[in-house]
Amino acid sequence: MFKLKDLKLGQKFTLLLVLIFLSGIVASGAALSSTLNYGAQVQVTTKALMLMETMNSVREYTNSEVKPELTARLATEFLPETVPSYSAREVFETFRSSPLYSDFFYKEATLNPTNPRDQADAFETRIIEGFRAQSNPKEVNGFRSTPSGELFYIARPIQIVEQSCLECHGLASAAPASLVDRYGSEHGFDWQMDEIVGAQVISVPASTVLSSARKSLLLILGIFVAVFAIAIFLVNIWLQRYVVRPLNRMAMVAEAVSTGDTDAEFTQSSKDEVGQLAQSFNRMRLSLQMAMQRLERYRSGRRSSGSSK
Repeated sequence: MFKLKDLKLGQKFTLLLVLIFLSGIVASGAALSSTLNYGAQVQVTTKALMLMETMNSVREYTNSEVKPELTARLATEFLPETVPSYSAREVFETFRSSPLYSDFFYKEATLNPTNPRDQADAFETRIIEGFRAQSNPKEVNGFRSTPSGELFYIARPIQIVEQSCLECHGLASAAPASLVDRYGSEHGFDWQMDEIVGAQVISVPASTVLSSARKSLLLILGIFVAVFAIAIFLVNIWLQRYVVRPLNRMAMVAEAVSTGDTDAEFTQSSKDEVGQLAQSFNRMRLSLQMAMQRLERYRSGRRSSGSSK
């Protein structure tokens, strides 16, 4: 059975260092993991917000430049290219052809959309309702679970701030006939000015967010382990040279003195506690030697007085 008292001094010291090392790794690993995860989220959020601003620019360009040029054709033909959300979605798919953005997904989730692909799911509906409950909603971000895995998302409210939006999403009777013919008159209408009708959502697999943080964590912890291992190795060398070996030599001298060799001497030049212990041991050895000499003289005197009688 393992007993701490049976270990040698060097082993006890090494065990103490290992325990301190493991405690430090656990504590610093937890704090570092949280910090790196937050940093990774900030990095992904920054990239996602940049993409969202780009999509907003595409929406604005489509609404102000493309749509007016094709208005005459909308009476007889529905052109999805004139719809800002459609243009943004298609441009984003082009972005996704780049390896830098291939993991990102974009959706303009809407409670009452014209195009069924924009229908908000239950999770997105809760986000939109949360935006509606606020007087000045901003973007939100976090993690959500899906059948395909965990996702990190960033969402911003879609609010009707331009009257031109109501040309297609106001009253169904006033909408372009080609739009009604394509999607019907049941969905995507009766929107109101300043109403929050949906949310722009950009999402990315959580593994993408966490993988870079995990790699950084493993690298930093690997450095910590290497530094601590080297530190433990060097401390053990120092301990063996300046503590364990002097104590072992002192123990050997004490063993020799205990068997009667009072001339055995231990030398230690250091001024630290081990050196002070060595000086005290040598003083004790000299005192014992003097006591033994006095005892020997006393015995000799007793034998001399006994023989004279």
